[in-house]
Amino acid sequence: MMLEGMIKTDLNIINMESGSVLHALKKTDAGFKEFGEVYFSTIFKDAIKAWKLHKSMTLNLIVPVGCVLVCFLDSRATSKTYNKTCKMILSQEPYFRLTVPPGIWFGFQGLSNGLSFVCNVADIMHDPDEVLRKEINEIDIDWSI
Repeated sequence: MMLEGMIKTDLNIINMESGSVLHALKKTDAGFKEFGEVYFSTIFKDAIKAWKLHKSMTLNLIVPVGCVLVCFLDSRATSKTYNKTCKMILSQEPYFRLTVPPGIWFGFQGLSNGLSFVCNVADIMHDPDEVLRKEINEIDIDWSI
């Protein structure tokens, strides 16, 4: 189950002998609002980075390298999925982009050996006054898959 407003978009990987091309986001795709910035966050196996909530930013999350468990909690009082949680595994298999609207708490855990990369194509630039943070133990969620 996804939370209200989330969009899962299957992405293409073009494999060639010399390497692959991994699609991410086109301006004509569902979930694209406007361009703010792109950033990568890395995470090691079994490490957990949690919790963040963006008040205005729409996230477009892609994992082009590795495998990551992402956990979510809907804190939007007007949402049909208010106070519900969901978990998704992002990787190249299957390869997809997850669009996450503002107002949802999220955290992620590295699942694959070595370093995993989480890419976010955000609709606004980072603003420290726009993001809220909680300690990992402030939201009760089962991190097992």
